Amino acid sequence: MAEKVREFTLLDLDDVRLFINGGWVTAASNSSFSLSNPSSGEIVANIPRAGQKEARDAISAANEAFPKWAKLTANDRAEYLMKLRDLMLENEDELAAIMSIEMGKAVTEAVGEVKYAASFLSWYAEEGRRIYGETIPASATNKRLFVVKQPVGVIAAITPWNFPLAMMTRKLGPALAAGCTGVVKPASQSPLSALAFAKLVEKAGIPNGVVNIVAGATREISDEIFENPIVKKISFTGSTEVGKMLVEKSAPQLKKLSLELGGHAPFIIFEDADLEKAADGALASKFRNAGQTCVCANRIYVHEKIKDEFAKIFVEKVKSLKVGNSLDHTVQIGPLVNEEGLKKVEEHVTDAREKGAVLLHGGKTHGNSGYFYEPTVLDNVTKEMKIMTEETFGPVAPLTTFSSDEEVIHEANDTVYGLAAYLYTSNIQRAVQVTEALNFGVIGLNDAIPGVPQAPFGGMNHSGYGREGGHQGIRDYLEEKYISLGL
Repeated sequence: MAEKVREFTLLDLDDVRLFINGGWVTAASNSSFSLSNPSSGEIVANIPRAGQKEARDAISAANEAFPKWAKLTANDRAEYLMKLRDLMLENEDELAAIMSIEMGKAVTEAVGEVKYAASFLSWYAEEGRRIYGETIPASATNKRLFVVKQPVGVIAAITPWNFPLAMMTRKLGPALAAGCTGVVKPASQSPLSALAFAKLVEKAGIPNGVVNIVAGATREISDEIFENPIVKKISFTGSTEVGKMLVEKSAPQLKKLSLELGGHAPFIIFEDADLEKAADGALASKFRNAGQTCVCANRIYVHEKIKDEFAKIFVEKVKSLKVGNSLDHTVQIGPLVNEEGLKKVEEHVTDAREKGAVLLHGGKTHGNSGYFYEPTVLDNVTKEMKIMTEETFGPVAPLTTFSSDEEVIHEANDTVYGLAAYLYTSNIQRAVQVTEALNFGVIGLNDAIPGVPQAPFGGMNHSGYGREGGHQGIRDYLEEKYISLGL
């Protein structure tokens, strides 16, 4: 195939299979779907299209594996997780290349994601050892009161295409550490990363059925996950619209559900900020993964006193970004994931310019093939433009101004979303007051990349609920059982 820059040792792209109960299987329907490289549009692989049967088989396998996995000691499960983490790091270049050809992430950035994904395994290998119970003072001398924590059972992880490895390990790490077994449904745009990960699960010797990967018919797989009573907890990362539907689907069985949904992050630069650092931060946040992240800077608010100076510095940095094939190690901006994503970016830029936005850089597609769009900076953006209310999910930075703290706090909070926000200031009083006033689950204070495995990540309002990362991230995979002992 044209996309095989080299042979992969983890996957044979001419014979891709699903991973269920420790075995590699095709779909019972014998149907498949094709996966294309967004840098070139050429077919990378054909993926078996899993449906209800494969989802049910995966859930049954996880259920059968659960009792033995749950009874292992925390140390035993930690050892498996650390083996898996080491294997990820040993194969980071190949995992990065697989990720790059399936969803377009610049390969140097993809290597960083592999490391980030592996860090969730090592963090939760340790966190699983700290699942502590409680002893409660009794109200009678002939009683003893205890709380113990136990794994919820079989879980399902529905992962997004934009961070195919990191979002998977951020869910599987705590689940496996807690003693759960599970099923992963990767996005149809990036199933190869999950299946390559399954090869490492196999190499690590993790028992059959503990981890299962099914890609394919989204509705069929999702319906089975939500309707099958064996599945006790579901973690989903994706759009707010889909998240709302999943809440309804979870209601009949009252399944535990955690949601990391859309965002529309404000990036605020005050007049006392270090403009070089602020520009570097805005660059890193906005153009990471070609702007295809839920936490990237979507609305850049610059104090009116420094706007022109900041814009000049920022645009020069944006001009230095290289666009091109995602496997090129000198490239910072790869393609958008598909044609639909590219069209949305074009629509937002056209709408903004028609309503008065000023183009400072970029503003058009790049090259003759693939889904490339130039890193773009728009000035004089107003709230009437789509780009200020909808997620663009592309490499477009809209600049607007503000004149007071109160004004920018109001504008930043004027959204249904509440995932991430950023501010740059050298004033400690302002830093405290503004971070407390912003209604977002994650705040980057003079920090454009705040996500780390040891800290909780999640949103407010229409950006979802529940937290991943930190000690908080393992809670949803545990049930608390109260025991009253009569003596």
